[in-house]
Amino acid sequence: MRGVFVDASESMADLFKQLGKSGDPEVGINVNPDLKPEEWPAVLGGAEIGIVDHTALPTEVAKQCAGLKHVVFLGTGARSYMNPEELAELGITVHLIKGYGDTAVAECAIALMWASARVIPLMDREMRAGNWLREDGMQLTGKTLGLIGFGGIAAEVARIASGSGMRVIAWNRTPKSAPGVTFVPLEKLLAESHVVSLHLLLNDDTRGFLSRERIAAMRPGVILVNTARGALVEEAAMIDALKSGHIRHAGLDVFDIEPLPKDHPLTKLPNVTLSAHSAFRTPEASENLLAAAWEHCRRVAKS
Repeated sequence: MRGVFVDASESMADLFKQLGKSGDPEVGINVNPDLKPEEWPAVLGGAEIGIVDHTALPTEVAKQCAGLKHVVFLGTGARSYMNPEELAELGITVHLIKGYGDTAVAECAIALMWASARVIPLMDREMRAGNWLREDGMQLTGKTLGLIGFGGIAAEVARIASGSGMRVIAWNRTPKSAPGVTFVPLEKLLAESHVVSLHLLLNDDTRGFLSRERIAAMRPGVILVNTARGALVEEAAMIDALKSGHIRHAGLDVFDIEPLPKDHPLTKLPNVTLSAHSAFRTPEASENLLAAAWEHCRRVAKS
């Protein structure tokens, strides 16, 4: 069984090669992080396994990929790039990689929270423009952090936030418990949280989860952090709440459209801190991710 890493960057290609072992299945590496979806068939060249970082695989394109049986998606958000159920009907199994970057993403969520609370990006931009802006920030010690969704990343956020003196509450779609975390109904979380951080998987049930109504139910002056998926939030409603000040500040690593267009409304709001879907990008997380990709390849090659 043969595989191809279809859209590797130079750094990912080098690390993937380093993590290979004797006896591994043959996996070619296509160094092209800007691969277009329609290029999948030519790049695969009949390979049974496709490893993909971020290139979409439309179902109509997958039909043209002769021999493709397995897609190893580098992360958990494959639904943003392909339809796993439709691919399954074609005999293609989509494999996800969980847990590889829990600490990396959690640290980014915490960083966005603190940067938003102390308005550091705004002051930085103003100072570079020659303005001595001194802005009041929000002190987070003693404040309430609400986590919507509670998997591995949220557990790491809770650990770090608890250590900094915050009260941590959470809501999850299925019952859970965790030391130092109080699980509450969603309505209570929205009403009481000074900071709300999203940690849900994106699917048909969670798309638009943070709706206009739920945003309106949030505590006035809340900080919103999203390192999960942009489509979890009703974007127009979030922008309106940012403009009105109902949301004090948003720290966003994910967006409905990626890359974010330079003229997008979010780029024009002073009370938004942006990062380029990079929460998981640390050397440690990358090694975990690509090591897990190799394990998927080894497993399916033996099946």
